[in-house]
Amino acid sequence: MSPPVSSDADEIVEFRSLWWEKGIFHPKAKWEEEKLPYTLVKSVSLEEYELRVDKFNVHGCWDWKENKVIVYEWPSKVHETIIGELTYQILRQFDAIHGTPAHMSSMGAVRTRADNTGHESDATFSPPNPPVRPPHGSDGEDEPWPNVVLEVAYSESEGDVLKKVQQFWLKNPSRVHDVIVVKIDYVAPGETPTRMQAWHFCVSDRTTRNADIVARTYFEFGTHDQNGRPLNIQQGTCVININLDCFYHGTFPRITIPRNQVPDPIQLDFLLLRNCFLRAFEKI
Repeated sequence: MSPPVSSDADEIVEFRSLWWEKGIFHPKAKWEEEKLPYTLVKSVSLEEYELRVDKFNVHGCWDWKENKVIVYEWPSKVHETIIGELTYQILRQFDAIHGTPAHMSSMGAVRTRADNTGHESDATFSPPNPPVRPPHGSDGEDEPWPNVVLEVAYSESEGDVLKKVQQFWLKNPSRVHDVIVVKIDYVAPGETPTRMQAWHFCVSDRTTRNADIVARTYFEFGTHDQNGRPLNIQQGTCVININLDCFYHGTFPRITIPRNQVPDPIQLDFLLLRNCFLRAFEKI
């Protein structure tokens, strides 16, 4: 008897498994056709997950939950360009104190563990912070949580990224202090994104212990809205402000917040961000 012929669906699953097995993001996996989140593999320890994340450099793409590796985002120029531009906007405002005791660090896609889950943000920012009481640290031990987290969603859905903010990053006041979320609506390969949204959440805005935190700031900053209508954004209308007290929350008592050396608040101009982002997609 001849062996059964594999279906196209089986072949796609095989190509997708290469990302976990060998770190190969194969074009025949047809990731662009898949609705995320996608369970890449089951019955995996957190230690094995972390080893492969490092080995294949897939920070910010996979999460680990209940012994499953789940894909929330896949690598893309859109995703990485936004992260890079926003990171630059933030860090350049701290140039005056670079290398001093109050130095603001960007720790990239820092690894965190909590609630039987392993998450990595897209970018994190924090000064030197003291260890915390185990097991409440970001590593499940005494590692302090970052103060400001950036989450960028492109292939990830708006609902999933906002759920992660409320149920993980801002779950309690001992974790992250502020979260910036950017959602870029997905477009077909070769097209330039047009709809872009941004949120800013601050733990100081929590009203009751178990309630979701309402975004302090929200706006659309793309070239078009969700209905395809052009947006005419004016300078100064799409801005997120984060106070230095938020960036330096919980730092060592010996560190003085550098209010006279860096801007307070740190201001993020999303019209500038959009313009820099779109230049990366110019075709002429």
